[in-house]
Amino acid sequence: MTRSFSNSKLRSAVDIAVRIMAAVVWNMAPFGRRVAVVSWKFCAPYRVDLTVRQKALTNGDSTVKDMNRTVVFKVKGFFPYRRVLLESPGNSLVSMQKKMMSVNSRWRVYRGDSSNSKDLLFSVKKSSPMQFKTELHVFLAANTNEKACDFKIKGSYFARSCTIYFGESKTIIAQMSRQDKVRVTVHPNVDYAFVVALIVIFDEINRE
Repeated sequence: MTRSFSNSKLRSAVDIAVRIMAAVVWNMAPFGRRVAVVSWKFCAPYRVDLTVRQKALTNGDSTVKDMNRTVVFKVKGFFPYRRVLLESPGNSLVSMQKKMMSVNSRWRVYRGDSSNSKDLLFSVKKSSPMQFKTELHVFLAANTNEKACDFKIKGSYFARSCTIYFGESKTIIAQMSRQDKVRVTVHPNVDYAFVVALIVIFDEINRE
């Protein structure tokens, strides 16, 4: 007997399969598997330490450097709520755009300079509209039903610190802290361009 699937059931099955594959890959990250959201080339086999310095009197412009003080990324701010992450040569990696009139302060992140839905990489939003401490949920583009987040950010804007977790687990993939400057520690095999984009959005949401 032949069984047929409706389009909605097929999409649901594909969505579940994608999420299972993503979960397997991300859970294996601490054991040497490279994982990426922006690009594989930003997955280092060792811990990556970065500093973020925001320029005064600018609309969100920032510079990201490694421990050798080499510029790794630049963040360009555009009014009203758009940020672009660039490699040091000036190549646009991702564009971050806030969804207007969003109760949960949703930001969408696209590949390059695009704002086309086909280039969507992930989105970030508050876990709830009212918060005493910041908790953000991150959804990859394939996670269309958003029943469970793919990553979670917990932190305190006043302490300028946060921790990024894989999904609902306690597995940490990156952390941000502030001493004399904002420092970001990215765990081995984790896409540090993705992490920097999350830190930018964390900062923007907390400034609202």
